[in-house]
Amino acid sequence: MYLAHFGLTQAPFGITPDTEFIYPSTSHQEGLNLLHFALASGEGFIKIVGEVGTGKTVLCRNFLSELGPEWRAAYLPNPQMEPRAFLREVADDLGTADGEPEAAHVVKRLNRRLLDLARAGKKVVLCIDEAQTMPRLTLESLRLLSNLETEKRKLLHIILFGQPELDEMLEAHSVRQLRQRIVFHHYLRKLDVDETGNYVEQRLRIAGHSGEPIFSKAAMKALHRHSAGTPRLVNILAHKALLASFGEGRRLVDARHIKAAAKDTEGATRDTGWWPW
Repeated sequence: MYLAHFGLTQAPFGITPDTEFIYPSTSHQEGLNLLHFALASGEGFIKIVGEVGTGKTVLCRNFLSELGPEWRAAYLPNPQMEPRAFLREVADDLGTADGEPEAAHVVKRLNRRLLDLARAGKKVVLCIDEAQTMPRLTLESLRLLSNLETEKRKLLHIILFGQPELDEMLEAHSVRQLRQRIVFHHYLRKLDVDETGNYVEQRLRIAGHSGEPIFSKAAMKALHRHSAGTPRLVNILAHKALLASFGEGRRLVDARHIKAAAKDTEGATRDTGWWPW
């Protein structure tokens, strides 16, 4: 609706994870570097945790896109399933789903498949998104997969991406063996005020903008304040503010547009009108 008005060629603030718009914040880059280092070190279990909307799925997809040809990846975007279905899903991603459905048989087939891939010079990584949605028994079944190894190295690397509730699940006594196997972990932080501004400007640039600034300095500060640096909220608020500015026939988004967008957005921080002088 507002693309031509602001000189854009595509929508800059979609909420669907899109690797074309990746912004390498400090925390995002730290997480990406950690993942590559952990795999190069041969570690079998890694955990990435972040609040809702901080870019865990984008980080996962960015990581998968950077894997070399020696890697075979399996990706589970929705692991909310019982253990046997979970194991069969992993087996299906790795090309060995046919056979007896019982968990023990699936694990044996996975072990044979992983050994075949290892002999072919392939390394395997399993990325599980939204890991906090896994039922407790399914989470415990990950230990069966983490046991798949040779005398020299792990046959399967497992990376869990999840919200802070995942840490609470891993504190349970019943999954202590699994918790102890997680060697590397990273907490994905929100954007600071400077990163928020750079994030917005990069997305606008990728979307085709090349003229005068669209967001005023006051709007940028308000955007960070009302989003608390959460990328998904930044996108939602920026999109609504552009619509408001377009509706007025203006080409500059100001702080009041951001404030109005925040009032209309669940999860956004609202001004209280009280200031602790």
